[in-house]
Amino acid sequence: MGRLFGTDGVRGVANVELTAELALKLAAGAGRVLVRHRSGPGRAVAVVGRDPRASGEFLEAAVVAGLAGSGVDVIRVGVLPTPAVAYLSGLLDADLGVMISASHNPAPDNGIKFFGRGGHKLPDSVEDEIEAILDVPADRPVGAAVGRVFDQPDAGRRYLDYLLTTLPQRLDGLRVVIDCANGAASLVAPELLRGAGAEVVALFCEPDGLNINDGCGSTHLDGLRVAVREHHADAGLAFDGDADRCLAVDAAGEIVDGDQILAVLALAMQQRAALVDDTIVVTVMSNLGLKLAMREVGLKVLETAVGDRYVLDAMRAGGYSLGGEQSGHVVMLEHATTGDGLLTGLHLLSRMAATGSPLADLASIVRRLPQVLLNVRGVDRTGVSRNAALAAAVAVAEAELGAGGRVLLRPSGTEPLVRVMVEAPTAGQAQRIAEQLADVVREQLKLP
Repeated sequence: MGRLFGTDGVRGVANVELTAELALKLAAGAGRVLVRHRSGPGRAVAVVGRDPRASGEFLEAAVVAGLAGSGVDVIRVGVLPTPAVAYLSGLLDADLGVMISASHNPAPDNGIKFFGRGGHKLPDSVEDEIEAILDVPADRPVGAAVGRVFDQPDAGRRYLDYLLTTLPQRLDGLRVVIDCANGAASLVAPELLRGAGAEVVALFCEPDGLNINDGCGSTHLDGLRVAVREHHADAGLAFDGDADRCLAVDAAGEIVDGDQILAVLALAMQQRAALVDDTIVVTVMSNLGLKLAMREVGLKVLETAVGDRYVLDAMRAGGYSLGGEQSGHVVMLEHATTGDGLLTGLHLLSRMAATGSPLADLASIVRRLPQVLLNVRGVDRTGVSRNAALAAAVAVAEAELGAGGRVLLRPSGTEPLVRVMVEAPTAGQAQRIAEQLADVVREQLKLP
């Protein structure tokens, strides 16, 4: 059996792979590890939040039961974004934060992710320790030793008040359309941006437990693009289901992706001497155009493996202040311990207000190279690194592209497939090379 924890917690189809029984065991295991390692007076405390999926209701109950049954006091904060749970874990001096969400995945899926003290993601070693004791019997606290459960009704307000303190420039005069994905941002995002001075048109802010990410949010931008033009807005923002990501749309309805957002924020932070070592941290999937643009303005780019946890690890190790992914998962360590879509959107709009520049002009610093990404399914993804014919095909493609493009071929960390990514000066060349490499993957990595 493989490792239960993925790069972003434990995920699966709710009530099939991620059951109430598993959620209870995970929470109880986390509680036991927490109690085992905790020093100091008082009882261990955990903050628990969720997105509005219907399955989150029974999974929350299971998580709360597992924690309280292991002797941990629980503070329920209700439906809030993932970064809000991380922030509140630090604010409330909790030992653990738990978010129940499957992010941008469809409604039948769900997930559980843990934060340690201060709102930082748990290291692999602690996740492994939790996983190792899931089925190990243990003594259970009784009487006064069991955990208690409390609600924090002002949790959302405290999170929004904090975000507003980070605002470099108010948004007065800006008209913004936001797509909340019928997710965790639905209540808090409109209130935040109106509080910052913007005129807000809110879309997909009516979660019913089943419509999260359904044709909306950061993975489905068509509705937002149309609405921005119809409302003659200055910009549009789209969040995913748990609001740790943010993508944007300019006044003409053109998409501004995570790479471009990173570039805009990097220049703003460089200007106020807040960009540590003039460096941003990105993954290998970031467009080559971002790296070229940063080089032109004297900034450095540090690359990591794909996954926000790897970006965070590199940022914390080097003390860097800005990093993120093309998907819109942006980390501003000056203000947050994890990616925060609301924080990202707030600062992007603030840069527009401070400069008086349209979003299209700000984003134009990155000239994106045409990028083609093909997912090759039904192959042995474990054979990528040791196949000589595949390595030779990649070398031929790289020789053709030279400095004007690049090739990335890697097994997915979350799905049974191999990803083939090609960037080239023209879309046609990128498509041709990607398809050629995909054919070689299918031929060389056939399953037995």
